Amino acid sequence: MSGNLSLQYALRSLGRSRRRTGLSVLGVGLGCAIALFATAFMRGGQTMRVQAISQSGYGHLRIAPAGWEQSRRDELRLQDSAAALEAARGLEGVAVVAPHVRVQGLLAFGTRVAGVQLLGVDPAAEPQLNRLVRTIDEGRYLQAGDEGVVVVGKALVERLDVELGDDLLLTLTRADGEMEYAMLRIVGIISTGSRTIDETICHATLADVERLTGLQGVAEVSVAFADPQQVAALSAELAQRVQGDEVLTWREVLPAMGGDEAADRAFSSFFIVVVAAVVILGVTSAQLTAMLERRREFAVLMALGLGERKLVGLVLFEAVFMGALGALLGLLLALPLVWHTATAGIDFSAAMGDDMTVMGVFFDPIIYADMGLWMLPYTFGLGLCATLLAALYPAWSATRLDPAAALSQRDA
Repeated sequence: MSGNLSLQYALRSLGRSRRRTGLSVLGVGLGCAIALFATAFMRGGQTMRVQAISQSGYGHLRIAPAGWEQSRRDELRLQDSAAALEAARGLEGVAVVAPHVRVQGLLAFGTRVAGVQLLGVDPAAEPQLNRLVRTIDEGRYLQAGDEGVVVVGKALVERLDVELGDDLLLTLTRADGEMEYAMLRIVGIISTGSRTIDETICHATLADVERLTGLQGVAEVSVAFADPQQVAALSAELAQRVQGDEVLTWREVLPAMGGDEAADRAFSSFFIVVVAAVVILGVTSAQLTAMLERRREFAVLMALGLGERKLVGLVLFEAVFMGALGALLGLLLALPLVWHTATAGIDFSAAMGDDMTVMGVFFDPIIYADMGLWMLPYTFGLGLCATLLAALYPAWSATRLDPAAALSQRDA
């Protein structure tokens, strides 16, 4: 049977039982619409998770000293800080490269004391990497050439009962084990809206932290890319350029966050499989019913010389046509909802509460769906795969017919 005849036959067969065909197409369409919206929303949530982590000062990649992932020791330093910075800045697609050093210490004002992690930063690069320091509540952020100054979070200011311009006593342990004391003047106060994060913000210049700790060089280099999809490829390329140190992705820097992402992906895949299974079972039932009603018709075709392979192809051809219609319907049903969610988002602030931070990462309460050209192949691929899988058993059953028995209306 030629392609044109197969198409005409498929259309005629589908048109003979318009109610069953319409219900099957509607079932495929609803399944595709549900799966498409759920996938778009989950993809949007995953993208926003990565953006939130990157823009909270972690970046997409981190160049860290060998062994840091196991020990997490602040006193470790890169083997060659200058080479690491040059290698990171030389990568194509890099948006920002920010060096850091960290040290644990105590800040005191009068009788009030607070334990802090003092973060040494590059004043020019840090605001580009960390969105939390872009808006200063009072004063200013660090500048190149600053000495003996610090920028702190508002919750820390309230805890110590200080204000802009006050001098804080910093106490820390140097690399040689000796105690170091320094006076740091508050030049900026940051309010992120999260008390948890505000209590941890304590930034000074790299030069100040190097001088106070007695350790030279950079402890880590955070790297953010313009396109987060490039992380895997650029991670491998950067690892080849960096000698003696290790390149870690954000999943390795924050393994708990990486586990959450893996769980989200697994749930998303499970949900799509469930939706597809429901669609397949519904379409299989309809196709099997149609096949049973057309036993005599198939018997005549087989008696006229239509081979099993062509008979299977004919049934699958009908399934492809029905799957394409169902996918198109699903796309039309889901597009308005996906577009609305991609532009207006869904506000989860009521569920997340006032503090929208996890492990020092500030998450936006509004989640937007991911809308793009990926939706076209995804929807049609899902619709066609579902209907083709649903048609396999009815097609196989059609080839098991005994033409003589079917024509005489006897059981085979």
